[in-house]
Amino acid sequence: MFVNDNAGTNGIVRLIVLLLLAAITAGCAQTPQHAKCEQRESCSDKDRRMAWWREAKFGMFIHWGLYAVPQGRWKGEPIPGIGEWIMYRAEIPIPEYEQLAKQFNPVKFNADEWVRIAKDAGMKYITITSKHHDGFAMFHSKATPYNIVDATPFGRDPMKELAEACRRHGLRLCFYYSHAQDWHEPDAVGNHWDFPKEKGRKDPKEGFDDYMDRKALPQVREILTQYGPIGLIWYDTPFRITKQQSERFVEIVRELQPDCLINSRVGFDLGDYGSEGDNRIPDAVRPGDWETPATINDTWGFKAYDRNWKSVDDLTFKLVDIVSKGGNYLLNVGPTAEGVIPKASVDRLRAIGKWMRVNGESIYGCGPTPFRTLIHRCTTKPGKIYVHVFEYPVVDKKLVIRYLKSDVKKAYLLADPWRRSLDVIREGDAVVIPMPDTAPDPVDTVVVLEFDGQPVIDEPASAPTASAVAPELKRH
Repeated sequence: MFVNDNAGTNGIVRLIVLLLLAAITAGCAQTPQHAKCEQRESCSDKDRRMAWWREAKFGMFIHWGLYAVPQGRWKGEPIPGIGEWIMYRAEIPIPEYEQLAKQFNPVKFNADEWVRIAKDAGMKYITITSKHHDGFAMFHSKATPYNIVDATPFGRDPMKELAEACRRHGLRLCFYYSHAQDWHEPDAVGNHWDFPKEKGRKDPKEGFDDYMDRKALPQVREILTQYGPIGLIWYDTPFRITKQQSERFVEIVRELQPDCLINSRVGFDLGDYGSEGDNRIPDAVRPGDWETPATINDTWGFKAYDRNWKSVDDLTFKLVDIVSKGGNYLLNVGPTAEGVIPKASVDRLRAIGKWMRVNGESIYGCGPTPFRTLIHRCTTKPGKIYVHVFEYPVVDKKLVIRYLKSDVKKAYLLADPWRRSLDVIREGDAVVIPMPDTAPDPVDTVVVLEFDGQPVIDEPASAPTASAVAPELKRH
C-alpha cells in the first residue's frame, strides 16, 4: 500500500493503518512464539501451522547424497572438512564428480528401517537432503536428468519410499533443499573452479533468475507436489541472493502447501522459525521459535574415518539444554552409499530413545526454563516444572532449587510410574527435596514439581550465573 502524506485525508487513513498495525503487533507480541507473524496471516493461524513443530521438539536430519561414495577421500587422499562439501573442498571438476552417480547404488536402503530408527529415538520428524550443494537430486526430478532415478544404477526414488514409510509410522517428512548453492550449475552460487567468471559477477540477479526458473523452483515444486503433505522446507545458505529471490522461494511453498513451514535460512528473515548456526546452542533462553541443527560426530555427510562420536550423555544433555532454552533439536545422521545409517549413530539414538520413553513428557511440547540463571536445566508445562538432574550424587543427597516463591503442590520422579510424592522442605528462598541415594536414571533424573497455577520465580539481579554454580553444565 502507498499512502500520500501530502493529502490530509490520506494522512488520516495512514494514521488509522498505523494504529491497526500497532494493535496487530501488540497482539502478536504476547508470547515468545509470536515474535513475528506474517501480515498475510493472524497469529492464531501461525500458531495452528506451528503447533506440530512446537510439540515435536526432536527431529532427525539426514545428509545423504553422492558425497557418501568417496567417504571423505578423493584420489586416495583425505579431504579436510565435512563430508558433503568434498566437491567444493577438493575442487572436483563436474565431469569427474558426475562419475560418482554411476557408483551410487544403495541396495541396503530400507525406508521403514530408517523411519523406525527415528521413531525409536523419540524423534517426531525427518528432514532429508533432497538436493544438497553438489546439485544432485536425491529424488526423481524432471527438471534435470542429474537425479538418483535417471543417473544411478539404483533407479528408485528413496524420497517416495520415505514419504510412504513416514505416513505408516506417523512421522512428518520434511525436505532440505539448497536453494542458492549448486556446484553443478554455472548460474548458481559456489562453483568457482569450473566457472571462474562467478568471481567477477557483481549483480546477484545476473544469471541466478535463469537458474531459479530452469532448475531450483521447478524442483521445489516437484518436492511439494510428488510426496504428499510436507512438514517443512529446510532451505540453506542464501549466499548472494536478493530479497526478491528469497521471496519467490517462500511464495511457491505458500502457494502449493500453505501449512508447510519454512526455516529462516531462506534468507531475509522470511521464514517461520529461526535456524541457529550449525551445532550452536544459545547461552540463554531465546524467545521465539528456533532450532539447532547438529551432528552426532563432526560431519553431516558420511566420512568413514570420522569416529569422533558424541556420547549418549552429551547428546541427551544437548537435547534437554536446547528445549530448556526454547528450541528444537535436529540431530543428524549421515548414511553410507549403500544406504546404511552407521551403527554408532543407531546405538546412540536407541539409547536416547530409551531415556525418552521414560522422560519424554519433560521434552514434548515443553516450554523453556523459568529461571534466568540456568542453575538447573528445567523445562516447563502449565503448572509444572521439570528439573533435570544430570549429576549424581547431589550435594548431601538433596536437590536445592532457589528463587522459587510459589509453594510446590507435589514433587515426584518422572521415572516413578506410581508418582509417589517426594518430601519438599522450604528453607528460606529455596525448596529442598531429599533425593534417592543412587540416581534413578544414569543419564538424567527428572524431578517434576507441580503447582496450583503458574509458579512465581523471584531471582535477584545479583544471582550467580550457571557457570559459577554448576560448572558441570557447560557440556555444550
